Amino acid sequence: MKNPYDYINQNPKRCQRMFGIGYQEFSDLIEVLVAHQASQTSQATQSKVRINAPGGGCPPKLSDAEEISLCLLYLRQHPTFEMLGLHYGVCESTAHDIYHDWVERLRQQLPASWLEEVTDNPEELALLQTILAEQELLVDSTEQPRERPRDNEVQKAHYSGKKKQHTFKNQVISLNTGHDIVDVLVGEPGPRSDPSLLREQQVNLSDEQIYGGDKAYQGVERTRTPIKKPRKKALSTEQKQANKEFAQGRIYIEHLIRVIKIWRIAQERFRLNARYYDTAILVVCGLVRLRLGRYKLGHLNPA
Repeated sequence: MKNPYDYINQNPKRCQRMFGIGYQEFSDLIEVLVAHQASQTSQATQSKVRINAPGGGCPPKLSDAEEISLCLLYLRQHPTFEMLGLHYGVCESTAHDIYHDWVERLRQQLPASWLEEVTDNPEELALLQTILAEQELLVDSTEQPRERPRDNEVQKAHYSGKKKQHTFKNQVISLNTGHDIVDVLVGEPGPRSDPSLLREQQVNLSDEQIYGGDKAYQGVERTRTPIKKPRKKALSTEQKQANKEFAQGRIYIEHLIRVIKIWRIAQERFRLNARYYDTAILVVCGLVRLRLGRYKLGHLNPA
């Protein structure tokens, strides 16, 4: 049976539907990651003290490129590892190990947000904060179902009365056009309030930064929200029009969150252990930035 990697090489137009990114980005990502892995392997081999001659053991069934595509397919389609193994001709446990191996490497190389991309360079970070302060950033949160925690205290902390189930909450701050993820906070307990999450993220940006949020963010410093209808009263025509225009400006972050949820691992009930959640969603955010053309693979960290 032809595995998905071979299929995409023969049908490149279907790459975005299967892996979430275009064929060119897919090919470039694999090329850079394979080269990076080869460099790390070479350095480890040179420093290793060998007792037996190299070349022993069972050779891997999949190439590095196929293993990377397996990891990307899991993030995009969210199948079971048994089904994933059937597609690639490996057993369930091997598919599981391959995914966890490569998702960590993807996390190291793909920054999940613009702030994370420049966080190691104080000068670039300060310049970015100054530039962003000249516009209003959009903010919104989303909840994702998770498996019910076994620990009683943990399950209480993650039970969302709004969703009537146990959830993770993620919050995204984007440009006012929705064309990039400025900052992202993931893996918080579902019941945490939106204002508390935004105040936590405001520390990463300028003290003059203005935000645009929905009604949930009312009362948060430097945050513009829709006009709330007074109790037992109606909004005026002008207020309704103002709310309509405000909603039209905020629709871009809704579109951005929709793009994030194209990767089913960020949309469906998260089935893996909760400790793997942050890594998976942050990798998805990095892939979204790659898909939107906001991150160039030539900047991949060589370390």
